[in-house]
Amino acid sequence: MKNYITLFIVAFLAMAATAQNNAIDNFFEDYQDDENFSMVYVSPKAFKMVAKVAEGTEGEMKELQEVIKDLKALRILRTQVNSLAKYKEATKRINTGAYEILLQARDDGQKIQFLTKDSGNVIEELLLLVGGEDEFVMLSFVGKLDLDKIANLAAKLDIDGAEHLGKLKEK
Repeated sequence: MKNYITLFIVAFLAMAATAQNNAIDNFFEDYQDDENFSMVYVSPKAFKMVAKVAEGTEGEMKELQEVIKDLKALRILRTQVNSLAKYKEATKRINTGAYEILLQARDDGQKIQFLTKDSGNVIEELLLLVGGEDEFVMLSFVGKLDLDKIANLAAKLDIDGAEHLGKLKEK
């Protein structure tokens, strides 16, 4: 009987984790073809290719290789249309309680949330949600993450919406 209960608990936890990932995936899928949104998806293969190209280099390319070698995916959605409603929709659809709040702020009428999922000392996902009257941004990094390196990479690559990552250092 104990084995059945343990098996049920493990299965339930696995389904809950999958459902959370599906909520984020579904949100991206729902809006990726919407002309009101800017959308970026960088696949694991793209990260591997860039890391391979950067092997053995110095300076910024070496820095880039160090950051992306453990990244699995990057997804960005951004809109300036109905942005506050999209922010509210995202926070309802995505169980933000499954994440640890890294930073929460309100800045110039925008609500900003940095949420993380981690395993021990390794951050496995960084989810950024920004919403206000002017814009909505959802940015999801998946992989083994070093926040300082991610913020530096985003600044160097001039990723739309990633300027909010700099707020992590400010806070």
